[in-house]
Amino acid sequence: MPYRHVIGQRSWVFGSLRELMAKATPLRSGDVLAGVAAGSAQERVAAQMCLADLPLRAFLDEAVVPYESDAVTRLIVDGHDARAFAPIAHHTVGSFRDWLLSDAAGADALAAVAPGITPEMAAAVSKIMRNQDLILAARKCRVVTRFNNTIGLPGTMAVRLQPNHPTDDPAGIMAAIVDGLVNGCGDAVIGINPASDSIQALGDLLRLLDDVIRRFEIPTQGCVLTHVTTTIEAIARGAPVDLVFQSIAGTEAANHSFGVTLDLLDEACAAARSLGRGTLGQNVMYFETGQGSALSADAHHGVDQQTLEARAYAVARRFEPLLVNTVVGFIGPEYLYDGKQIIRAGLEDHFCGKLMGLPMGCDVCYTNHAEADQDDMDTLLTLLGTAGVTYVMGIPGADDVMLSYQSTSFQDQLYLRDLLGLKRAPEFEAWLQRMELAGADGRPTAPALSHPLLMADQSFAS
Repeated sequence: MPYRHVIGQRSWVFGSLRELMAKATPLRSGDVLAGVAAGSAQERVAAQMCLADLPLRAFLDEAVVPYESDAVTRLIVDGHDARAFAPIAHHTVGSFRDWLLSDAAGADALAAVAPGITPEMAAAVSKIMRNQDLILAARKCRVVTRFNNTIGLPGTMAVRLQPNHPTDDPAGIMAAIVDGLVNGCGDAVIGINPASDSIQALGDLLRLLDDVIRRFEIPTQGCVLTHVTTTIEAIARGAPVDLVFQSIAGTEAANHSFGVTLDLLDEACAAARSLGRGTLGQNVMYFETGQGSALSADAHHGVDQQTLEARAYAVARRFEPLLVNTVVGFIGPEYLYDGKQIIRAGLEDHFCGKLMGLPMGCDVCYTNHAEADQDDMDTLLTLLGTAGVTYVMGIPGADDVMLSYQSTSFQDQLYLRDLLGLKRAPEFEAWLQRMELAGADGRPTAPALSHPLLMADQSFAS
């Protein structure tokens, strides 16, 4: 159905909800590339004003991707929680924004309505919010998950320790793990992106992580970020799998390009839970997303990339994951051109994920050919910290030598903790203190050369 908005003497017409959402989206290069962006700032404002007047119920009546041809749409529609939606059903997109920013929308109220918020509703309200609105509303959302520790408690921020190596060399990986642990990183997960996709290499890396975690009794979880089918095979072979990783997207066709279906993710989740490796909980899934993936797979259906990103969160929400993160600047400037667009996208993604009830983190990152630099990442990291981000990345020198992109370092999270007084997962923080790697205030302490962790690092090196 068409949507109309009048400004002065001009009437703006948007032919469908899909077009209205796309035209209302803050400018980004991916939407321009897809041919769905507003043609002018005036058209964008007209679309945003029209969107603000749209009842939230309208998103239950018109799908941006056809129900009949898309499994993600069917998941969203068939799984909608009408009871959770009821308290906000009377709102327009604009009044929903006002409610989110009001004192009435506390942590408990937001958690109660989260199952009733569709990704299109979350995306729509984000499109009419300023950056400060996205920060304030996201900060009020609390999502707590558990496996071998507790992630997402108020006043905490976790870190994924990312010890990638271009040849999967165990000594190089171990050196990065020790460096990260000494700097207080690793409570979200110690997660390796493998250079090889062979089942043998995967098994070796899983056993390395399991050995380190068990030997030093670290209250965390390990993950090798390989394809879900490889992880299922590893579980069948008896490998020590904590978390199942998979990249996901917001349309069935885009997920097909990743080689996954909802049924396959169901199988993987059940397989991981059957191992019973979590000591505190059974949140066994780890998902990564990123604006632009559906466009790069030619699977966007004419929908803007930010709305499709929010739809990926509906896929994640089904599986009650331990961790979800948007790898916000990883795909490149074709989708998010510069630091300004990356910062905006990171805040949008974090807000939408948290609003939908996900433990949302962010890989604060950019590629070397983007119009962005580490100052932009400092800005986004700081803003996400104030917004209550669940976790960020810890990478040696902020430079991933295997994936060839720029992210955040072990030291960056120390800056944010000092600035905002953020703690780690409580079990992990207590472990750091027992291992004399942190003081009572949580600040790292330099280990003696004879410290067991350093000795383990040296044994790998030799």
